[in-house]
Amino acid sequence: MPHTPVISVKTLVATFPEPEFVPGGDRLWIVTRGPAVMVSSGPEPTVIMEKDPSSAGLAIGGTQYLGLMGTIPCYATGLASDAKVPEGYSFSGARELFGKIPDDEVALAAYALRILDYDRTTRFCGRCGAKTRSLKTERARLCTDCNRIVYPRISPAIIVLIKKGDEVLLARSPRFPKGQYSVIAGFVEPGECLEETVHREVLEEVGVTVKNIRYFGSEPWPFPDSLMLGFVVDHAGGEIAIDNNEIEDAGWFCRDNLPILPSQLSISRALIEAWHRHEI
Repeated sequence: MPHTPVISVKTLVATFPEPEFVPGGDRLWIVTRGPAVMVSSGPEPTVIMEKDPSSAGLAIGGTQYLGLMGTIPCYATGLASDAKVPEGYSFSGARELFGKIPDDEVALAAYALRILDYDRTTRFCGRCGAKTRSLKTERARLCTDCNRIVYPRISPAIIVLIKKGDEVLLARSPRFPKGQYSVIAGFVEPGECLEETVHREVLEEVGVTVKNIRYFGSEPWPFPDSLMLGFVVDHAGGEIAIDNNEIEDAGWFCRDNLPILPSQLSISRALIEAWHRHEI
C-alpha cells in the first residue's frame, strides 16, 4: 500500500512567477521566529494568518513567497527575536503541532520554515562569495557575480523496515526519547543508488544482510531538508551487531511486544503500522 505522507504540502502550488497583483489584495501569511511558527489559540488553532502581519504592528523581515492556495498567494515571514508575541498567539515547532492543527497546516508550517532557512543560508554564493538575489521565475537564487544558480537543497535518505518471519527489526538511537525504537535510516552517499544505500546502512548499523527490497513510499522531511524514501526488506542473514555509534540497541520484535514508537507524523511510524496491519 503506497504511503501518503503527512507533511507533504498538498494545498499549496508553487506557481511562478509570483503574482504581482492580487484582486482584492488577499494574501495569506505564515509567521515564524527562528525554528518556530506562530499559531493562534482557541478551539480551532491555525498557523495561517489572513491579515498582513505588518499592518497588525508586527516587525517582520525576510518575507518569502511560498505559492498559491487556490488563487491566493501565501507568504512566509520572520518575526524579530525580541518582538512581542501578539495576544492570542504563541510559537511552536512544526512537529509539535501535529494533532493540534490540520495535517496540511503542519506541512505548510514546516515548508515555510524550510524556505526561510534556505533564503537565510544562500544569501552569498558558495563559489565566489558574492551576494545572491531571488529569481522571480523559479525557486532559486542567482549569484550577482558568477551567475551560479542555487536551488533549495534536498538530501535523500532511505528508511527501511526489516522483516524476519513475524518479527521486525527495530533499533534505538541515543538521540531518541527514552524507550523509543524505530526502523533503520541513513543518508544516500554520492555515487550510490538507493538499493546500495539500503544494504550499506543496514549492514553498518545493525550488522545484518537483507534481500527483496520493495519500495514503500516517500515523505519530505524539511527538518531541515531531507527526502525520506521508504523500503521494506527481508532478513537475508547475520546476527544483530550494533555499531555503538548511531545505534545503542536493536532487537527483533513481534506485533504484541512493540516498544515505544516514533511520532504518528513520521514515515517510520507509517512503515511499522503498515507491517502491524499485515499490509507489507
